[in-house]
Amino acid sequence: MKYYIIAGEASGDIHAAYLMKAIKGNDPDAEFRFWGGDKMSEQGGTLVKHYRDLAFMGLVEVLKNLRVIIKNLSFCKKDIAEYSPDAVIFVDYPGFNLKIAKFAHKKGIKTIYYISPQIWAWHRSRVHKIKRIIDLMLSIVPFEKDFYEKYNYPVKYVGNPLLDELSSRDYLSYDGFVKKNRLPAKPIVALLPGSRTQEIRAMLKTMVKTAENFKDYQFVIAGTKSQDDSVYGNRGNIPVVYGQTHNLLAVAKAALVASGTASLETAIIGTPHTVCYRTSFLTYRLAKSLIRVNFISLVNLIMDKEVVKELIQNDFNVEKLTLELKGLLFDKEKIDRIKNDYLLLRKKLGNSGASVRAAAAIHEFLTKS
Repeated sequence: MKYYIIAGEASGDIHAAYLMKAIKGNDPDAEFRFWGGDKMSEQGGTLVKHYRDLAFMGLVEVLKNLRVIIKNLSFCKKDIAEYSPDAVIFVDYPGFNLKIAKFAHKKGIKTIYYISPQIWAWHRSRVHKIKRIIDLMLSIVPFEKDFYEKYNYPVKYVGNPLLDELSSRDYLSYDGFVKKNRLPAKPIVALLPGSRTQEIRAMLKTMVKTAENFKDYQFVIAGTKSQDDSVYGNRGNIPVVYGQTHNLLAVAKAALVASGTASLETAIIGTPHTVCYRTSFLTYRLAKSLIRVNFISLVNLIMDKEVVKELIQNDFNVEKLTLELKGLLFDKEKIDRIKNDYLLLRKKLGNSGASVRAAAAIHEFLTKS
């Protein structure tokens, strides 16, 4: 069969790559055409657009790049029509993907969503649109199944692919990691300022200033290969390691993490962390008026309580970061509580094998429909 897959961010690229590998297990003749990144490219097929050219964060950035977004939408629709796939698989990235899904559905192409949009957080009215245009919804967050059932829309919870992606890694030891990256023999604090340019520029400066209060620790920035080194400017003497985020977290004593999938990754690996978020004033005010959940971190949402501290907008400052980081490094009771909650989180996520189960559900759906 022919599959058209759209992933618009770094995390989606990873999840989609594992899904593609699993799809080939059920469909050895599978053909892929996709929007994504390097991980998906490793699985074969044709890369149409790289996610680094697609990730616009916040209302202001979207408005500034509206012409580019409209152009991409038009091109994507044309490309799908010419490719004529058996199915289009959407991976998160809802602002773009739901528009393409409407188009594909009208064309009579099967529409599959892997990693549901977080409509339970805001814009819940989108559920009615999803019911009309998405033929198969595959969820990776446990509480989403109950959310959709309230609207009489059956979804399949396949488990969380991060359990597979993180458990399959063979991490270097602390000694091996510092030797490979030519780092000094000091305990590490990981800085994860995000994967998008806007995130990094909004987060990194404050994180770097916080590091000045912890002279006995070395701070290391998790860099993404899709970004040029210049994006991590004004970082002082703090090194950047590229493509080693999970290993960095595995050897770190604590981490400061931009809100998003990275928070859940950090929790599964087991590193105590604080979640950080800052965006433009306009985007923040709009989001605050619309968001209908108590937390922004998936860790806290899944556990339905504050497991990790969230420092949002004005609370994301050097003083509060310093206070939280001291707790993550020196408060044994707090560290033990967080790590115990991480274990409960893993149990809630269920067993490994999410990508295989998702691929099996897709194969069954397409062969029976």
